[in-house]
Amino acid sequence: MTIVSAILFSYLFGSIPWGLVIGKVFFHKDIRKEGSGNAGGTNAGRVLGKPIGVIVILLDALKGFISMCVAHWIAPGSEIYAGLACCIGHCFPCFAGFKGGKAVATTYGFFLGISLFVTHTWFVTFILPILAFFILLFFSRMVSFSSMCAIWLTGLAALIIALTHTTMDIIVPISILLLAAFVTYRHKANIERICKGTESHIKWMGKAPWEK
Repeated sequence: MTIVSAILFSYLFGSIPWGLVIGKVFFHKDIRKEGSGNAGGTNAGRVLGKPIGVIVILLDALKGFISMCVAHWIAPGSEIYAGLACCIGHCFPCFAGFKGGKAVATTYGFFLGISLFVTHTWFVTFILPILAFFILLFFSRMVSFSSMCAIWLTGLAALIIALTHTTMDIIVPISILLLAAFVTYRHKANIERICKGTESHIKWMGKAPWEK
């Protein structure tokens, strides 16, 4: 029952739509009706301003990490399942009509939880996805593309280590690859825009290396 409780708590905690809450309470706006229509941090920054977007991203990441902390406390060994449940709650929040974000920031909180409670290493499951994200962002200027690729890269790197060493349980890369597939599915509209060349590009990094 403690494992079920940890998973249920994680789903409910993940269902807290911070972008929606902050938008409605402090700005009287429903961010799902503006910008890209997404409830995550990127759209919160687009609609409510960059500082708010950063705050929402951090809060969404903390959801994944805190969920795994609670799971570690009440049901050791259930951290991965709790983290996955939190990501599902973020995307399909019961507190917001099951219309949530895309789980990118929550996935990075999941990476932090895995590094601390499961793998006890930091490079592959935490530092690598952050480095990969910013390197890809520098060249592509697309948050969606960089996010998806960084998570896939982390999952594949973890899979190689799990298959060639005994230091990592196979459940780690499996969970990351499942999240990568889930996050990619949530970005299906972005993928269509990327293919059409109409996906939004960030401005704060300046021009991309391939731009004149």
